[in-house]
Amino acid sequence: MVGFPRPGGSPGTGPHGAQRTGRAGHHVDGAPRTPARAPRLVLGLGLRRGTPAAELLRAADAALAAHGLDRTAVALVATLDSKLFEPGLHAAARELGVPLTGHPAAVLAAAGAPGGSARVAAAVGTPSVAEAAALASAGPGARLLAPRTATAAATAALAAPPPGGQQVNQQPDLRHHGDAEVRSAGLVDLAVNVRTGTPPPWLHAHLAATLADLAAYPDGTAARAAVAARHGRPADEVLLTAGAAEAFVLLARVLRPRRATVVHPQFTEPEAALRDAGHPVHRVLLTPEQGFRLPPGAVPEDADLVVVGNPTNPTSILHPAAALADLARPGRTLVVDEAFIDTDPGESQSLAAVRDLPGDVVVLRSLTKTWGLAGLRIGYLLAPAPLVADLAAAQPLWPVSTPALAAAEVCSAPAALAEADRAARTTAAHRAHLLAGLATVPGLRVHGAPATSFVLVHLPGAAAVRARLREAGYAVRRGDTFPGLGPDWLRLAVRDPATTDAFLAALHKAL
Repeated sequence: MVGFPRPGGSPGTGPHGAQRTGRAGHHVDGAPRTPARAPRLVLGLGLRRGTPAAELLRAADAALAAHGLDRTAVALVATLDSKLFEPGLHAAARELGVPLTGHPAAVLAAAGAPGGSARVAAAVGTPSVAEAAALASAGPGARLLAPRTATAAATAALAAPPPGGQQVNQQPDLRHHGDAEVRSAGLVDLAVNVRTGTPPPWLHAHLAATLADLAAYPDGTAARAAVAARHGRPADEVLLTAGAAEAFVLLARVLRPRRATVVHPQFTEPEAALRDAGHPVHRVLLTPEQGFRLPPGAVPEDADLVVVGNPTNPTSILHPAAALADLARPGRTLVVDEAFIDTDPGESQSLAAVRDLPGDVVVLRSLTKTWGLAGLRIGYLLAPAPLVADLAAAQPLWPVSTPALAAAEVCSAPAALAEADRAARTTAAHRAHLLAGLATVPGLRVHGAPATSFVLVHLPGAAAVRARLREAGYAVRRGDTFPGLGPDWLRLAVRDPATTDAFLAALHKAL
């Protein structure tokens, strides 16, 4: 049982889920709000549980002083990813004013740390977490300035990137979105996952008719009831939001997780919102070798907030509903981002109507993709009524506009749902056409079974290919801003066969 604040009082105890609070937190990754300095050295840190920031900074200062350097030489702090929940580590990164990153044990083991201890090697796979983390973050060809410096409870090591090489392997840009790829005029858009030809004329006319009601304040009663009926839930289990992205911000501000876990690669806004609210984030990285599917036991048992997409952006993988339901636990908030579930005919793997799982299960939906309403900002979440009430209390007054409420209501009607299902079947046929064409591209590989309105591909030299495609008039989504991917990944939106065929011809030329 964990506590959450009651209105007008001190924290109480809630029935399940992560702790809740309506108070926004602070940044803990150390990234300053001022313009970033030029990257310099990576400071690798090894530490025991409970090591205070002062001890970590003593080890860091000793390593820097051995080379006549001070703290301004540090661009990034790196360590073992399981240590990212240590308060002292985050306090040290804040004091240094630099970002903090963590690497899985397998990555550290492959980094080739030259020094350290046999005890650490037996526990982690590398003899020195500090040395291995510094080398892993400084990139290929990095060099240690000196062996690690040790104090009673911490170790520190410094690594420099190779001359002319990548300066520092920092975190992916969590704020990059596909619309940035198509801001140049005249590009054919395969970067954004909104269905083309939308909104349909009937929806456009319905929204235009609401303009006569703009003098009145929005009333979400009818829209909330329509969404609730669409999913067979009570209206008090529905929260209408300014797009699904607002829901991520509300969850990050209201919940107080002890161990927030995000399953990657996936939409980066949930992690960005959690970090903005002051929560350390543990990443579960799915692998292409496993088809980007979530294996049993991948999510830590002590994770009290878990975020996973279904189907997942950018991998296009549709996870079985039963596998996600198995993640529900008493004392855990499970957040399932179903922004693309309506591209799956029949929505067979949705948890939107499931109400009997343990803990707090939150399902997020968006009307952006199928109905072409990105500019209107309308989405919603489904969750137990007490959590919905807490989240609603953190919203501003009238958070959703009258036209957006009208969209939520009419798009939940049976006629609209039938149209969305027909669109999903058309998308599936168009996706099959795209996949058949991609199979003819030398060196390109699709991992897993894509199930939604985009396809993730691995292509050596993809960054250069992407640039040549832009020159040919096609915009595709870069993959290296998604945790767990790199510069050789691209996300391609599913389009009609004629557009796909023209793109595939341009892709062959770009190679």
